[in-house]
Amino acid sequence: MDKIAVLIPCYNEAQTIAKVVADFRRALPEAVIYVYDNNSTDGTAAIATQAGAVVRREFRQGKGNVIRRMFREIDAACYVMTDGDDTYPAECAPEMVAKVLERQCDMVVGDRLSSTYFEENKRPFHNFGNLLVRGSINLLFRSDIRDIMTGYRAFSYQFVKTFPVLSRGFEIETEMSIHAVEKNLSVENVIVDYRDRPAGSESKLNTYSDGFKVLRTIWKLFRSYRPLTFYSVVAAVLLLAALLFFLPVAAEYVRTGLVPRFPTLIACGFVGVAAIQAFFAGMVLETIQRKNRQDFELELIHVHDRFMEQTRGE
Repeated sequence: MDKIAVLIPCYNEAQTIAKVVADFRRALPEAVIYVYDNNSTDGTAAIATQAGAVVRREFRQGKGNVIRRMFREIDAACYVMTDGDDTYPAECAPEMVAKVLERQCDMVVGDRLSSTYFEENKRPFHNFGNLLVRGSINLLFRSDIRDIMTGYRAFSYQFVKTFPVLSRGFEIETEMSIHAVEKNLSVENVIVDYRDRPAGSESKLNTYSDGFKVLRTIWKLFRSYRPLTFYSVVAAVLLLAALLFFLPVAAEYVRTGLVPRFPTLIACGFVGVAAIQAFFAGMVLETIQRKNRQDFELELIHVHDRFMEQTRGE
């Protein structure tokens, strides 16, 4: 088991990967640096090997797929995840590692948004998207993670080995943040300086298509992790719609004793029944989710015991 593993997912980062590897070797001399090449065509893997990194490959395209393989294959007391585009300072890594190893944090978030991100990033819709995602998650999940989309993080062994990676692409950071909040894991923020990509280096993140995927991920995870709240809102909307259409029918019946619009009355009845079903579906799913949380706590104990056994074995 490594004490510290630096994880760098890469796709066509030949321009910057050597510097990133060198910077993290200097900042964390005791770390093993892993570069996972995701079908690069510009020689990224060869350059990373020459720079001293352990290079492996993931042939399924997408950052989520790369991180899934990284987390599955590597055992370490502390993991540092960064990007290969030289936008994150390696100098902050020791502080992030210390929070994992000394303060027992499960996830440390490299917070760009509280420092230079808005000055350095030249893509205004990315700025708006980051604020939208952060606001949505902190509101829906009652959290205080200051940078949801950052690719600069540190993790404990327990986090990595209990995190179910479902995303295939850039939604992975959002999924990590929500997972940590939902499972009541220890999360801290470290403010890091952000520098934009050097000239000639292009971002692989598509502002619109990947942005919509991130918002869809938030919606799906909120439905999964907060089912009672989600379906209570659905039930309330359905009930309100039923009442709005029912009130004119009821008023006319009180005034004349007649119900001339039976189809409307029947539709209101069905919508009301749907509202009741939605509410009770939320209650059932909330019970299942609570049982899942209990099972996760037991799994954390087993993972911690396994970690301690591996540590003693060394």
